[in-house]
Amino acid sequence: LLFTSTMKDGSVLLSVHVQPKSSRNRIAGIYDQAVKVNITAPPVDGKANKAMVSFLSDFFGITKKDVTLHAGAQARKKRFILSGISEREVRDRVLEEIES
Repeated sequence: LLFTSTMKDGSVLLSVHVQPKSSRNRIAGIYDQAVKVNITAPPVDGKANKAMVSFLSDFFGITKKDVTLHAGAQARKKRFILSGISEREVRDRVLEEIES
């Protein structure tokens, strides 16, 4: 499961496969070595990207400024940089959510 990696500065790079226009916001599982996330927002005018930042900050208990879209602004496969949380915490939280 290679959906995270730690960067030189200690922040976490998280790979996400986004499913926009879903019925609710949730972690749906692992897909193609990325965390599959369902988001209610449409992929229009950056709305899904903004919704992803809000969702990830709430989910991991970090501030919105600690979540940065790193790559994939126009793609379903995105990479986010998460600060103020360890790679282990990110992995544990995601796996806990998938298993519940």
